[in-house]
Amino acid sequence: MSEVGAQFSESIYGGLDPRDVPLYSLKVAARILAQSPATLRSWIAGRPYPTRDGEGWFDPLIRRPEPEDARLSFHNLIEANVLSALRKVHDIPMRKVRDAQERAEGQYGIDRLFISDQLLAAPGKLFLEVYGELVDLSNTQQLALKAILYDRLDRVVHVNGLASQYWPLSPTQKDRGRVIVVDPRISFGRPVIAKRGVTTSAIADRADAGEEPADIARDYELEEHEVEEAISFERLAA
Repeated sequence: MSEVGAQFSESIYGGLDPRDVPLYSLKVAARILAQSPATLRSWIAGRPYPTRDGEGWFDPLIRRPEPEDARLSFHNLIEANVLSALRKVHDIPMRKVRDAQERAEGQYGIDRLFISDQLLAAPGKLFLEVYGELVDLSNTQQLALKAILYDRLDRVVHVNGLASQYWPLSPTQKDRGRVIVVDPRISFGRPVIAKRGVTTSAIADRADAGEEPADIARDYELEEHEVEEAISFERLAA
């Protein structure tokens, strides 16, 4: 286990790497990623597709750490973050994503490229090139895909080569999403306000009880816009 994986793991996760522990329901994961639950489900569970002989089946792109547990791990969130970027440019052909990923991983000897910091280096470049060829993306589409993917990856903090923190997209478009952070070592991976470590759900609960954002901000020593960010983030699931 890496240093970051070992940190706090004995007391919180029984010696397991916190990034690979099932923590997130489909609904929570979809909110964190600002992604459709139905789309996320297809990446996790697979989906059927029509063929001349009837129906075929696409295997999942994301494999949960415990197949019998429906929840996703933090690393699963990061994998879905990459797939979400691909979907913005092209309706993801599962088989071709997998083919491109396997070719890049095989050439560079990398396991789980989508959670590795190597996705920003040569292996990631190869993945994009192969994927672009397989789905016949135009040069303009390939440039758009690269820009979207790198913006998504800029929200991921890597430690010892593997994803360890994720900064979700901002629901209010303020501060480019640098208010809320998801870290499996903090509050069991629940989204928190980075400055104070208070969960977004705790802030939203107080707002739903009728408290004013200014009063909540004062109690937690936060800026009012940070409280508004947390409330908006939680209400995405409503």
